[in-house]
Amino acid sequence: MKITGITHQQKHPQRYSVFIDGAYAFSLSEAALISSKLHHGQELKPQQAGELKLLASGDKLYGQACRYIALRVRSAWEVACYLDRKQAPPALTSDLLNKLSNIGLIDDAPYAKVYIHDRQLLRPTSRLKISFELRKKHVSEEIIEAALNANEEIEQTALNDLIRRKRQQSRYQDDLKLMQYLARQGFHYSDIKKALGE
Repeated sequence: MKITGITHQQKHPQRYSVFIDGAYAFSLSEAALISSKLHHGQELKPQQAGELKLLASGDKLYGQACRYIALRVRSAWEVACYLDRKQAPPALTSDLLNKLSNIGLIDDAPYAKVYIHDRQLLRPTSRLKISFELRKKHVSEEIIEAALNANEEIEQTALNDLIRRKRQQSRYQDDLKLMQYLARQGFHYSDIKKALGE
């Protein structure tokens, strides 16, 4: 078996197509191509070709995972689910998660901080509801608590903002209805009463 060609892909210029014995075999990113030290005319054993195809599969999934994370910050669990949807074998998923974690592309602590900031900016809500949402994304209790404690003022800010916005709607002119709505959002009764009194 011989590598008979290594060419840029037209649709994905950051990737290279590798041809073995005149037929397309697999593609690699530039970094993976360099680290594999493949070159035109190189002789390969069948076992090497198989290993290179596995490397190519992992390399492609790594690139897809990087693009997925680039869209917005993701929790480790979200990336694991994404790789699962791409039918990555469990061992490869574990390797990719470790690689992404080691270079800082996935880290649940910064993710929780960004999530809380964005959530309060777009749709303010209680600590309780945010905590529930982060637990659904498999973020650990310790990380959630640390992120919420770093933003202790968010509860009061969110409560005041919700009161201001809901007061603009006719059905929430009644204090009781507004209190019931805020309680459903996870705010404590004493905080609601105090905020409405102010």
